Amino acid sequence: MPPTQTTPHLPGELMMWILILSELAVFGAGLTAFLALRISDPTGFAEAQSHLHRTGAGINTIILITSGWLAALATRAAEAGQTRRLRTLLALAITLGAAFLTLKASEFIDLSTQGITFETHAFFTFSYMLTIFHAAHVLAGMILLALVAKLKTPAAVETGAAFWHMVDLIWVILFPVIYLL
Repeated sequence: MPPTQTTPHLPGELMMWILILSELAVFGAGLTAFLALRISDPTGFAEAQSHLHRTGAGINTIILITSGWLAALATRAAEAGQTRRLRTLLALAITLGAAFLTLKASEFIDLSTQGITFETHAFFTFSYMLTIFHAAHVLAGMILLALVAKLKTPAAVETGAAFWHMVDLIWVILFPVIYLL
């Protein structure tokens, strides 16, 4: 009888986890600066925040959480050798990523038509910076999911899903800090 693995393994590749931790640190630094500035101007931040699309951001939260769930299911499909299912699940996760970016772009366009830019207020400097940086990670995650769908190996899919979950986690933190507090 072969020995069973008793210690949990880190899903995906070690270098991806180093990347994920470094990205979390970068976002953490940005959020810390954002919150420090908010303390110095709570009224200005509250007024600026009132221009954001809270409902759209809430919908985007549901979109990303659902896409993360699909990526997790794709990992299980890869482990079971269900290539067609894993590709379908990753395609759906990528499609939801595109929906997220579309909804986010519509918010940016609306803010732009109101004349709101990076320079309007410190709130917008940081909210644009953090959400655009996050959107770049969504796009990178979509590309990564497409690549691992071609590779089809459980390790590759786990690695792609780990990155995608980091993208989800960052949004779940950004959403309340930028849109709700």
